[in-house]
Formats: sequence, structure tokens, C-alpha cells
Amino acid sequence: MPRDYYEVLGITRSASEDEIKKAYRKLARQYHPDRNPGDKKAETSFKEVQEAYANLGDKEKRAKYDQFGFAGTGAGPGPGGFDFNSTGFDPSGFDAGDLGDILRRFGGGMGGAEGTSRRSKRARRPAQDQEAEANIPFLTAALGGSISLTIGDQSVDMKVPAGVEEGKRLRLSGQGPGGGDLYLRLHIEPHAYFRREGNSILLDVPLSLPEAALGTRVEVPTIDGQRLTVKIPPGASSGSRLRLRGKGIAGGDQYIEVKVVVPKVEDDRGRELVGELASLHPQSPRAGLEWA
Repeated sequence: MPRDYYEVLGITRSASEDEIKKAYRKLARQYHPDRNPGDKKAETSFKEVQEAYANLGDKEKRAKYDQFGFAGTGAGPGPGGFDFNSTGFDPSGFDAGDLGDILRRFGGGMGGAEGTSRRSKRARRPAQDQEAEANIPFLTAALGGSISLTIGDQSVDMKVPAGVEEGKRLRLSGQGPGGGDLYLRLHIEPHAYFRREGNSILLDVPLSLPEAALGTRVEVPTIDGQRLTVKIPPGASSGSRLRLRGKGIAGGDQYIEVKVVVPKVEDDRGRELVGELASLHPQSPRAGLEWA
């Protein structure tokens, strides 16, 4: 059985949505494969963090988990298992045919010809289509790949096409009840630092004031695992974007979005220097705005 999801994220059961998201982002960044190449322990922790957030980051799934534990997430005991505890036998995991067979076997004639001949033959379930929802990792949705999911009481292997979008409905032929089809509505989990706009990938890149003013070079990650050096031109402002052609989803682009971090100037000399800079390079950033 997996670890308690609250324990995985290092939060209490009363944690707010923001606290859950903050804990997830911190741990996803810490254990991300890009930062821990070849580290199997970090890879396992990263998967635990993803699974924990998939259940606690969704209000409905979190409510089911809080009420039923792993049984509410489909991670509990498989079908046909039974439990002897302080209250006796729990038949909830059996259908009527299963339960009848067990009672007849333990009630007499077990192993005898008569007992064997009287066992009921379980009727085969008719094929039915089934609807379900599934959370998939951000990078799997972007790049495509095969993943294993637990839907109800069964494990499902699914091939995810590259570039699949939020809310996409996929059909898995023959994997529903009785051999029917399983329809999965996909929900894409957030990434620790990448964002998506259509087939474009966005990455925030903080810059110091001198870096933004004078220009610099910054090494950045891409969704395919590469790290590229990007030249930031002098005078880059917060919100400006630089394009990495073809580094997005399915031939789209990746954009580096500049975030200028302004220092807090508290000493006299610092104020003097900032004042000199303002005098040398005067600006009117609000000029032309309708509300200014």
C-alpha cells in the first residue's frame, strides 16, 4: 500500500489548497528527474509526490480519500479478497455468485460430489462501456508515452499521444466491464516550473536588475530534457518573452518569460547610485496609458 498522501507531501490533514500546491511544487522541484539523473530513490519519491498531489489537489478526490482512505482512490484491496477482523467476516467485496459459492463450500459438502454438482455457475457479465477520469503527468501529456493507471479495481495500461490536451477523452477498447470499452477523461497535472499555452511552453526566468539592464546568458531547461543557453538582450523588462523555436509541444515553441527581481535599497549609498542611474537613463513607463 502506498504511503499516506499527507505524509508524502509533508502537510497536515487541515492543509489549505494553497499549502498543498506549495508543498507539491517544492517537492516536485526537489525530486525532479532533471535534477537527479539516474537517482532511482528520487525517481520513486517524484512519482509518490505526483500521485499524492493528483489525489489531494482535487477537491472531490481529496474528500473521498479523507473519508475512505486508499479505498476511495482505487488503491485498496483487489476484488474477491475478504477480511477477517474483530467484527467477523466482511462480504462486501463479493458479488452474489462468489458469496454463494463460499457459503456452500464452508457449510457442508465441501469437496464432495454432491457439493460440487450443486455449485452455481457464475453468469458472465455483459459487456458494458465505462466512463472514468484519470490524471496524467504534465510531461507525458506534452511528449506522449505509456503509463499505468488504477481505475476502480483494475490496472490499465494506456498510450498517451503527444500533445494531448486537458479534458481530452480517450477510448480504451475492451478494457471496460465484461470486455466493453473504457472511456477516460484526462486531466493534466501541473508541472513544477513549466506552463502551457496551446502547443507553447512557458518558463519564468528571474533576472537581477543588472542582468536585465546589461544583458546576460542564462541556462534553461526544455521539456525534452535538454538544457540550452539563452542570450538575454540588454534592457529586458518583466513580461518580455524570448522564443526557443521548435522546443514546445508537437513542433510548437518554448518561450522564456523574463521576471526582473528589483533589489530592496535601504542604505544611503545605494539610493544615491539608483538616483544617478535614473538621472542618466530617465524613463516614463506609464506614458501613453489611458488611465495615466
